[in-house]
Amino acid sequence: MKTVIIGLGGQGRKRIDIAGGDVIATVDSIVSQANYSDIKHVPLEDFNAALICTPDQIKLDILVYLISHGKHVLVEKPLLFANPLQIRRISETAQSTGATCYTAYNHRFEPNIMRLKNLLENDELGDIYLAKLFYGNGTALNVRNSSWRDQGVGVLSDLGSHLLDLTLFLFGEKNVEFKPWAFNRFENNAFDYFLFGSRGKPVLELEASLISWQNSFTIDIFGQNGSAHVNGLCKWGASKFSVRKRVFPSGKPKENIQLSKGPDPTWSMEYEHFINLCRTGGTNIQNDIWINSVINDVMKTVNEGDVY
Repeated sequence: MKTVIIGLGGQGRKRIDIAGGDVIATVDSIVSQANYSDIKHVPLEDFNAALICTPDQIKLDILVYLISHGKHVLVEKPLLFANPLQIRRISETAQSTGATCYTAYNHRFEPNIMRLKNLLENDELGDIYLAKLFYGNGTALNVRNSSWRDQGVGVLSDLGSHLLDLTLFLFGEKNVEFKPWAFNRFENNAFDYFLFGSRGKPVLELEASLISWQNSFTIDIFGQNGSAHVNGLCKWGASKFSVRKRVFPSGKPKENIQLSKGPDPTWSMEYEHFINLCRTGGTNIQNDIWINSVINDVMKTVNEGDVY
């Protein structure tokens, strides 16, 4: 695979490390070390894939240019647009040119999240009643000082898109209505905290924060036969997976614990997944359409002042 990296910020440099010898050129309009300042300056015959690691505002034009020329694309999450027809246009263009368009959600490749998915697929918890997902960090000031990050829907697009993608990964697409329960701008111009969810089955509660000060990630799932819990991400050094078997009629549950320690394997696993998609054909744009729809619907309710 001959790959171009577009955007040499933090994400782009991580992608360079993972793609290694596949990288034939880098593109950035600001960073002088880049080989090119514009993707349109890179000869089309020199590459067959690109990794888009740019700010959200300029993703669309770059993405459309690449897939229109049949180039496979991995684009950093989220792929969000006010007009859903824009995403459908990308999907149709990718189909017509045979290009793979993949939006990166690397947490799907967390070892303990993959274990949790396997547990659910094997129906070990029985009927699922409640799923609570939380993602927090202390980056409010960093975001506020950024030239482009403290705008739009804030933490909802940054961390909320991850949580929505994980609900898709674990439970599949749900035809349920999500409601905003709390949205706040404690320190930032854009939202730096949210809590929203769905009262379907299972009940879904999604919460994220830029004011947690210490990194925190948890998934807690409660079902008929017990519960399962993920605590932490490998990028922070360790993650714990706990499964608790229910005792009837009540009592202390039997608990099985597995630990996963760094280094973080998700970036390399995701890149390999992308390469396989390029070989076999495929896209996850349908996921983007669903995530985009949920976020737009939730924000419409928030903007109307109807927060529960």
